Amino acid sequence: MIVSAELAPSAAALDAQPQEWYLKAMKAQDMWKVSTGKGVKVAVLDSGVNPTTPSLRGQVLVDEVPKSVSYHVTVDYRGHGTTMAELIAGTGASGGIKGLAPGAKIIPFRISVESLKGKEKVKTSTDPEAIRAAADSDAKIINMSFGGPFYDPETEEAIKYAVSKGKLIFAAVGNEAMTKKNQVEYPAFYPYVNGVAAADESGTVAKFSEHGDYVDFGAPGVDVPGWCDNTFTQYCKVKGTSAASAIASASAALVWSAHPDWTANQVLRTLVDTAGRKWPRNKPSTYLGYGLIRPRKVLENPHINPGSADADPLAAQDGIAGASASPASPEEPSKSAGSPGVSASVAAEDDGSASGTQAWVIIGAVAAVLVIGGAGYAVLRARRNG
Repeated sequence: MIVSAELAPSAAALDAQPQEWYLKAMKAQDMWKVSTGKGVKVAVLDSGVNPTTPSLRGQVLVDEVPKSVSYHVTVDYRGHGTTMAELIAGTGASGGIKGLAPGAKIIPFRISVESLKGKEKVKTSTDPEAIRAAADSDAKIINMSFGGPFYDPETEEAIKYAVSKGKLIFAAVGNEAMTKKNQVEYPAFYPYVNGVAAADESGTVAKFSEHGDYVDFGAPGVDVPGWCDNTFTQYCKVKGTSAASAIASASAALVWSAHPDWTANQVLRTLVDTAGRKWPRNKPSTYLGYGLIRPRKVLENPHINPGSADADPLAAQDGIAGASASPASPEEPSKSAGSPGVSASVAAEDDGSASGTQAWVIIGAVAAVLVIGGAGYAVLRARRNG
């Protein structure tokens, strides 16, 4: 069963915005002076998106959903998809969630992230159908805040199709680090999907956040606001890699809006290069990947070099020793997943904080790399190639 990558909500809050600690930590107000995500559309594959919440009025492009997958896309059967959409592009109206990219727009795609029955189950899009439809849409970014332990070749082919259409894809890495032996989660593990782990306000990776060599970024995912349920009457505090994936997608929207001529590879490369970390770029952590995502670092540098438009910046780690040219077997994930050979305490500061607000600092996170023989450090991220 595919499930949403979100844990049970805790104490409720009537006003979402006091809970959005990450907007201050990521210096959203500074970023919005440069980019709000305007002109960028994000496909949200989830439990549906309710376009009538105050924060999403005018933000959801229902008419751009292909008829073949349009069944009940605006009927969110658990409130999860609407939360993800608001975290990405909410306007904050009436105290609702203010998205990190409030100028972006949402194209909703409803899939079965919980056990639907009868007519609802039959008519709701499968993952491959929704991914292909999103690939054929005008969305630049695809957000998939869900996951499960089962490999599906049709889904993998759909993802490759989406990448061939120039899409940038983010997915939650999962919340089972403590309860299910850190099992590999799909779709985050598929080639070309950027897996996002959850971090808290201090920048520490969450204990529940799954780890392995398919983690590419860390993003806020602890004690963030979200709808308590599908009645849309109250916000709760939620935690999960679902929210982290949505905030990573919003980060990409901010960058792509500021640089509309860039390709997905260039947007991704700059996010990797500017991520907050204290480990080398070619030795990503199995807990936070290339580090905490920091779109501000891209936006504040008008002369940043995005690199090649055509080359995947993470494929085969740019020729680093030990990287493979073929994808890891779906039945046999990379041995480094959840089994770090070397660990170290790290701290990465979001430099340039002169405002007096506390910088988003990684405290006590673990940078993990795989030791290959006696040749030093190399990282096996073969799933990037396929």
